[in-house]
Amino acid sequence: MKKNIYILFATIAVLITACKKGSLDRFPQTEIAPNLFFNTEEDLALYVNGLLLMPDRGSYLNDQSSDNVATTAAVEVKNIMAGNANAQNITGGWNWKRLRDINYFLENYNKAKVTSEVKNHYIGLAKYYRAQFYLDKVQRFSNVPWYSGTLNPDDKELFKPSDARALVMDSVMADLDFAYNHVREGVPAGTPGKWAVGVFYSRAALYEGTYRKYHTELNLKATANAFLETTVKITGEVMASKKFSIFNKDLPDQDYGTLFSSQDLTSNPEVILVNIFDLAKKTSQNVNGVVFGDYEQAPARDLIQAYLMKDGSRFTAVPNYDKLGFVKEFENRDPRLAQTMAYPGWIRVPDAQPYIQRLNKNFTGYHQLKGYVNSTDQTILNSVDFPVYRYAEVLLNYAEALAELGILNQSQLDESVNLIRKRAGMPNLNLAQANASPDPLLQQQFNNVESNQGVIFEIRRERRVEFAFENTRYDDLMRWNAGKLLAKSPEGMYFAGLGKYDLTGDGVEDIILIDKSQTIPDEDHKEKNSLGVVLNYYRTGEIGSDATVFLKNGTSGGAIVTESAIRKFEEPKYYYRPIPQQQVVLNNNLKQVFGW
Repeated sequence: MKKNIYILFATIAVLITACKKGSLDRFPQTEIAPNLFFNTEEDLALYVNGLLLMPDRGSYLNDQSSDNVATTAAVEVKNIMAGNANAQNITGGWNWKRLRDINYFLENYNKAKVTSEVKNHYIGLAKYYRAQFYLDKVQRFSNVPWYSGTLNPDDKELFKPSDARALVMDSVMADLDFAYNHVREGVPAGTPGKWAVGVFYSRAALYEGTYRKYHTELNLKATANAFLETTVKITGEVMASKKFSIFNKDLPDQDYGTLFSSQDLTSNPEVILVNIFDLAKKTSQNVNGVVFGDYEQAPARDLIQAYLMKDGSRFTAVPNYDKLGFVKEFENRDPRLAQTMAYPGWIRVPDAQPYIQRLNKNFTGYHQLKGYVNSTDQTILNSVDFPVYRYAEVLLNYAEALAELGILNQSQLDESVNLIRKRAGMPNLNLAQANASPDPLLQQQFNNVESNQGVIFEIRRERRVEFAFENTRYDDLMRWNAGKLLAKSPEGMYFAGLGKYDLTGDGVEDIILIDKSQTIPDEDHKEKNSLGVVLNYYRTGEIGSDATVFLKNGTSGGAIVTESAIRKFEEPKYYYRPIPQQQVVLNNNLKQVFGW
């Protein structure tokens, strides 16, 4: 039964600025005088709780910008790679209202008649939220104006140029350092405490450290190691606290998946911050209708191929791995694969028989289990918690930063990456072996890694596998300067050509691919398999035809093709977004970066 610990987050409309969208230039139209409100700890808590903003189960849909999925949605980066983007039609991201709400608190908290410890806790939370806000801005625009206070219509600061990325990120790190050292450990369930701040602190530091290391256009490589050292320091302290551990009940075929289908994560030792959902408490969310892979997104074959074999060897070293069908792809693989994707033989509630993969047009044929709740009970469907921060991230951040610094050793791997592998029943990652024999495919994909190649590649693989569909892959590719991987159009299942195929793993055919020129017969004339079950028919051909299933080589076979658009990732331009042209017109001190 879910713990009965919940926070009621009040909306304090009279305290939150009624700003015009995207601006900082309007004074609050309705506002209680600060000296009438900011007096007690309850006042501070009420305001800061109103700032709480956490990712939810919709995050399972946010890998659409990455190479983990194919998508039919109008995803921004996909549109950019089509070559039609400019500052007139890329208009998102330049919204500053939340910053004003945060800064308003930081200008007025001191009126409260409370101890310094109390004040510093709430200051820390506000600065944590400000750091999150600004990291998002830097990830999108690189250089942005840094505002530490609220602004009025006649303030000259409204028309300042963007500040340098280095200045902004130094300010972000300062905010996070203060928050990490002052936010309390003991906080209500579902709200960030010291260790949650620590996870984000390490994430921000790792992002900036690796971004500076691999993006020469910034001319900041000399400062990269300081951020990586911060990552090691903070993650090391989280680990040393002994407050958290990898969730492991010695059930390698279940433990990983439990993290994403649990009705209660408040006591899970791996979950450092949880977004709590409970239909009975009117905090519900259900993403089954979109996450499974019938709407907009479907897992890409490239992700499936990234998972190792169960013995730790590479799937991509298997002879003709790229010509293996669905059933063979799932044999003897890392158990996390079958806890992330619908596998051959999986049964979808309330059905009694194994699910047969649907081959929808422009989809890959694969279906996503992570985030999907295999139930028809509305209470269960709507009451699954979301793990905002997991201890697994702490361990992987720690290992990656050490590897990038060139000081990772085997014992550090054993206390980080190998604990994650152990949960999945996978063999340990051996540092010497990895560096002696780097994965040639990953070497081709990440050809800018100069040292410690083998182990860095394997840590990157672990990140991709462990956090698949958790909205991390795109940011990882950006910081590693690997945007070119997005230029490859996602593909789906492999079929050798027309004919019958088994998709449930029982050796009995379930579907039949026929030529696009043929007509699918009516139910009475469809062929049945040896079990007397009618086969599912699909008209097959090349992309652009009126077929349902598009194969790379048409009726001659190949992987499913999901799109015909030619993608191009222009470097370094597409690592950034333009400032919306309307904002540049309003403030001609703003300058576009890197070719926008």
